[in-house]
Amino acid sequence: MAHILDGNRVRDEIKAELKPRIEALAARGRPPGLAVVLAGHNAASEIYVRNKVKACQDLGIHSEVLTPPDSISTDELLATVDGLNGRPEIDGILVQLPLPRQVDSKRVLLAVAPEKDVDGFHPYNVGLLVANLPGPRACTPAGILELLRRCRVPAAGKRAVVVGRSDIVGKPVALLLLHEHATVTICHSKTPDLPGVCRQADILVAAMGRPAMITGEYMAEGVTVIDVGTNRIESREEVARIFRNSPEKLASFDKRGSVLVGDVDPVDVAAKAAAYTPVPGGVGPLTIAMLMVNTVQSAERRAGLC
Repeated sequence: MAHILDGNRVRDEIKAELKPRIEALAARGRPPGLAVVLAGHNAASEIYVRNKVKACQDLGIHSEVLTPPDSISTDELLATVDGLNGRPEIDGILVQLPLPRQVDSKRVLLAVAPEKDVDGFHPYNVGLLVANLPGPRACTPAGILELLRRCRVPAAGKRAVVVGRSDIVGKPVALLLLHEHATVTICHSKTPDLPGVCRQADILVAAMGRPAMITGEYMAEGVTVIDVGTNRIESREEVARIFRNSPEKLASFDKRGSVLVGDVDPVDVAAKAAAYTPVPGGVGPLTIAMLMVNTVQSAERRAGLC
């Protein structure tokens, strides 16, 4: 029986550990502050931001959401970010992607002050990650490492295979695993014999954004699988195929009109893995938890506490 790596439990542990740190900061004069820039109207982004604001409220972190219109220009958004950089009560700035088409997203992200970059995307902070120096880490990769540590899945001496080379997940999680003394291979669409490479993994991280792509053919017996994908399936036939006609999943689809699936085949992973993250309830909850961690750490650094 495969062990399910419960992201909700780990998230709750992290949040419980943050509360006294937040209270200590508030006692010194103010709580940590997070500002989120949500430009335009993207339904998925609005849900993500609501969840982030709720997490702040639960913990006692001050949060603000700035909602410029779809028509905002790059220069106007740069001015907004510059204003947030200068506000002493704001410890973290998050620019929610995607931005409207006419906005130069790279320029906007680079404009965030590195010490307030709680997404961990700024090149300065990426450099700290490469050098294994203290600084904000990209939230999803940091959450994966917390999940492995707290579920007692050692990385040292293990072969880790990361499928996906994005700047947001693939590259930073590979570096974090390397710093934990794993031997790391990064795979992508041009990797020859991808299933064969994946079968060499003790720890397999799937982060491609392709529903149920990683099947049993890609997994060795006893592997630990970290599924980063969150794909919404809106075809009943596809749900039936992926979940092998599961009555529970089909009933869920009939009720909601869609079902979430990761990048890993949910039936094969349960049969072959020693441990794996479910979708939902695995990596997802930890992304916001680590955003809260980065915000608190930024506040502590700016207060001279670390």
